[in-house]
Amino acid sequence: MANPTAFLEYARELPPDKSPLERIRNWSEFHTRFASENDLQRQAARCMDCGTPFCHSGVVYDGAVSGCPLNNLIPEWNDLVYRGLWPEALKRLQMTNNFPEFTSRVCPAPCEGACTLGTVGPMVAIKTIESTLIDRGWDKGWIEPCPPLLRTGKKVAVVGSGPAGLACADQLNKAGHEVVVYERSDRIGGLLMYGIPNMKLDKSLVQRRVDLMEAEGVRFLANVEVGKNLPADDLRARFDAVILAGGASKPRDLHIADRGLEGIHFAMEYLTRNTKSLLDSKLENGNPILATGKDVVVIGGGDTGTDCVGSVLRHGCRSVTQLEILPRPPEGRGLDNPWPRWPRIFRADYGHEEAIALTGKDPRLFQVTAKRFIGNAEERVSEILLVDVEPAKDQQGRTSFREKPGTERVVSAQLVLIAMGFTGCEDTLPAAFGVDLDVRGNVKTDQGRFATSTPGVFTAGDMRRGQSLVVWAIHEGRGVAKEVDQYLMGETPLPG
Repeated sequence: MANPTAFLEYARELPPDKSPLERIRNWSEFHTRFASENDLQRQAARCMDCGTPFCHSGVVYDGAVSGCPLNNLIPEWNDLVYRGLWPEALKRLQMTNNFPEFTSRVCPAPCEGACTLGTVGPMVAIKTIESTLIDRGWDKGWIEPCPPLLRTGKKVAVVGSGPAGLACADQLNKAGHEVVVYERSDRIGGLLMYGIPNMKLDKSLVQRRVDLMEAEGVRFLANVEVGKNLPADDLRARFDAVILAGGASKPRDLHIADRGLEGIHFAMEYLTRNTKSLLDSKLENGNPILATGKDVVVIGGGDTGTDCVGSVLRHGCRSVTQLEILPRPPEGRGLDNPWPRWPRIFRADYGHEEAIALTGKDPRLFQVTAKRFIGNAEERVSEILLVDVEPAKDQQGRTSFREKPGTERVVSAQLVLIAMGFTGCEDTLPAAFGVDLDVRGNVKTDQGRFATSTPGVFTAGDMRRGQSLVVWAIHEGRGVAKEVDQYLMGETPLPG
């Protein structure tokens, strides 16, 4: 630890984001960097190098992770940044994380939630340090293609190019195997490319990483849907192992009256069409679902819902309302949510900040659900009947929600986006490869393993564990790569 008293000497500081009213005028990333290296080094100095650094523990409590699932060596690279040893710090970061430019932008930072300093004051600005470190590595040319010196002669197919698929492809290529990644969309990147809006993760960063992996020997084939226009048997015959990393893309629907009206869309359809049109034509080709001039209701309070809020504001919607069935979180940790667990506290994410700046009010309504959709003469949605709810326990102790009498009201809505999460993977890949599913609709594996019920076929990411964070997907990709390398070679030097 370079400066044991720095956490007392320096306050937590972050580089200022672009102002909400400025950034909603475009689709560019809105985060900025520190003006000088010294600013970042002071923030890195605040890391205390605790005796037990919970920041990289990756332990799950109550369904939420505490600390980094990738077990990033955070105190080590913080110390190196403080000392100005930038290339060495970058090497430490890359030892455990294949794609820091992604995680530092879209991860909610469970590492910071578990930071020991957070027990007495503001936690270390880990996410900002990580982002600046990897961006500096790209800017300085420290990140260059490094293809393996030897090839094993083994061939591996990866189906799906999201964060799990890319991570396992990267690791297996480093081990010397010939890796081919198949993607059904027209661009590589999966969720990273089309599921996350550009202002949150610029797509040039995704393409830059794909180009690097291609230069290192990974082959990418887009517009190929395995199980439809490429038979699964062909892959099994041509490759020594197949990894299914297709994600958990089956959306959870809302089965209420008049669900079939026009103008009601799943959030991922909306986000995907928007980003594709943005990249293809800057939204000029008529393919996006535009919110311009409309009253928009987003049903679901998670990250995807927030991304919808930020996107419709950039379209120039007339109003936006986000429905959250859960109660409003407390301002600080409750007694049942102690450190180092993920802090379940009230936050305003970027989309909420933008809506507040534009309209003067938070777009979120808590403990509210939609009861029915209402259409107009053209059978398009025009209104939604809402009702307040309250949590209640059943006889088995499970939480459900019951309506509060007398709270029904109607709100205007010409566009509805359903962002209620996902219920598992789509049926095509599991059926094509004959793999078993678990009770949650995910591809089934033994505990802690990645092999499916079909010999030579493995799975990872949301397809195996269900909807989760990008950082978990990278963790899964690294884990399946280690298991596949062991399967192919009888031993493996790859880290998990």
